[in-house]
Amino acid sequence: MNRSVSGVAAMAKMTVDQLEAFLADVFPQMDELNLRVEEVRPRYLRARIITSEKNLRPGGTIAGPTMMALADCVVWLAIIATLGHGEQAVTTNLNINFMKRPGPADLIAEARLLKLGRRLAVGDVMIYSDDGSDGADHPVAHATLTYAIPSPD
Repeated sequence: MNRSVSGVAAMAKMTVDQLEAFLADVFPQMDELNLRVEEVRPRYLRARIITSEKNLRPGGTIAGPTMMALADCVVWLAIIATLGHGEQAVTTNLNINFMKRPGPADLIAEARLLKLGRRLAVGDVMIYSDDGSDGADHPVAHATLTYAIPSPD
């Protein structure tokens, strides 16, 4: 698929391995989130947070800030993977709806870039709990995000 969206090529320019190397080199503190990129396609990224006690709030559920950080990170990485740059992109809006209480299991996020222009990106993220039950097909959260993309120099 090699189409142009708002003047920006829609082919992914980075692989899973390249993104993980990028994170280790440029943003090593992301390792604290325990995020693993699983799949990259044009305007799409799937990642997992391997959860631990530090992600839980009282009651044994995954804390909202963990889900917000996951949503923010996967859209940012989808922008970078698609453009091959964009590490300076900044979140201008994040809206999240918590739909189901996730138990202490890994979280999986699937991000889609709905708009990817020269200066603005809009993304959509579905977050699932990988608890091994039949309910794993039901999302625990949904987020929409907007990013400002500075022009590459």
